[in-house]
Amino acid sequence: MTYDTINDSIQEENIRFYKDYGFLIANEIFSEDDVNTLNQEVIGIASGKKGAVEGILEDAENIPENELIKRYTAIHFPHKLSPLIKEYARHSYITDILSKLISPNVKCLQSMFFIKAPGKKGQSWHQDEYFIPTRDRSLTGAWIALDDADVSNGCLWVIPGSHQEGVIRKRIDNNDANFADLEVADLKPYTEKDFLKVEVKKGSVIFFNGYLLHMSLQNNSSDRYRRALVCHYSSAESMLPWNLDGRVDFTDDFRDIFIVAGKDPYGHKGILDLAKPFIRPDVLDFSSGSQESK
Repeated sequence: MTYDTINDSIQEENIRFYKDYGFLIANEIFSEDDVNTLNQEVIGIASGKKGAVEGILEDAENIPENELIKRYTAIHFPHKLSPLIKEYARHSYITDILSKLISPNVKCLQSMFFIKAPGKKGQSWHQDEYFIPTRDRSLTGAWIALDDADVSNGCLWVIPGSHQEGVIRKRIDNNDANFADLEVADLKPYTEKDFLKVEVKKGSVIFFNGYLLHMSLQNNSSDRYRRALVCHYSSAESMLPWNLDGRVDFTDDFRDIFIVAGKDPYGHKGILDLAKPFIRPDVLDFSSGSQESK
């Protein structure tokens, strides 16, 4: 199948494609300057210059920038330390599309900066809804490519239409050396013939549904990064029973959010500061409600 792309502004046929297949692409929305600015901003976060980050290297400030960034896999909640990243998370181009795909009222739940250096492994087949339990089918990721992403350096792969059943798939042991995870979603009855690579140029945005099965493989290039800023959103009408994989106390409605479009129907609850920026370990273990480096 071919990708459906947004030209200038989202159209009805784009919305239909997203509903049918669970993903949508906006090509080269952000400029070279935008991309370079975001990549440089994350170096400041990774070095500790922007504030405290759990899991940061003790000598990060003394490591050369070109070496430092290779040491990390992902930084969670970078918007907590960077007003710039928060501004991109609520960029008008992105939020206009989200308000058409999700609801007139949209909230941002989290941000992540992925740093896949040469040789770094990918993330196994999964559904974001498994980790962020909105359960109302409104969860949507916006994946901003900060390098050209292709098969060589570990682009995204999806199974088009796999979101439609709205079921959280069983997790099984991972035996694929391409992946950093200890578990992988059980794909049955899907097979390799159902896999679709999603190659994009830097500055492009991939939107994908929270139930869509997707993954990325190892970066097999010799000298190319595959960096991306990824933010997750849902309908502001949705309540989110989330404890950040055991990082915060359980609540029936996670209120460490910010509104990016429309109004907040639960504004009377206030906004909390619960999530703290942290470094994702190279090996992921979600089976015990934690992420452990091994």
